[in-house]
Amino acid sequence: MSAPLADAARTRRGEFIQNNLGLVHSCAGRFRGRGIEYEDLYAAGCLGLVKACDGFDASRGLCFSTYAVPVILGEIKKLFRDGGTVKVSRTLKELGLKINAERERCLKRTGNEPSVTQLAEKLQTTPEQVALAIRASLPALSLTPAESEDGNREWDIPVASPEESLSEHISLNQVMARLAPEDRLLIRLRFFAGKTQSETARVLKTTQVQISRRERKILQWMRKELTGE
Repeated sequence: MSAPLADAARTRRGEFIQNNLGLVHSCAGRFRGRGIEYEDLYAAGCLGLVKACDGFDASRGLCFSTYAVPVILGEIKKLFRDGGTVKVSRTLKELGLKINAERERCLKRTGNEPSVTQLAEKLQTTPEQVALAIRASLPALSLTPAESEDGNREWDIPVASPEESLSEHISLNQVMARLAPEDRLLIRLRFFAGKTQSETARVLKTTQVQISRRERKILQWMRKELTGE
């Protein structure tokens, strides 16, 4: 397959996966409140969706959702059998390393954190796979107390990792990228450049009162997008 055709196929595959993420939410929602965080259920479901996408044969006459739901549920149920940990494939681990390397190059080149979409385009994969790789690279919390040298039992609590910070930065950049250009400039002036509302109003040729009202609405929207609340 030629490079342009391969790129087109990857794009179609990514779009197909994105368009069917509702199946993952629907399946993961069945297991809420059973002792595993929803984001872990969702991550396992996404792995199932990717497997279903790659294994689906339209010539059999099945609807994709009919084929995909059992595969997605299978990955989620496997999560419970494995004690709440998602087994990370070698491919996903390798993608995580590539993401970190590309992030460093982008930071050196532009001084800004790349978005998930930018990373996906650069690494020729889907935003969902990038998000999964970042999630998979986060350290797991061990719920088994370890025994120290003096015989005491201690909980193995990991310290904050740079990957967690990266995930937060990427989430923020994604939300920022969806703002209208003037709203994005308002937020950058206020919270990155340290400008007052009056100074921001002068740059945007409006009033302090209008800036205050607009800022409040933008922050409410951003908070909802970042937290899902």
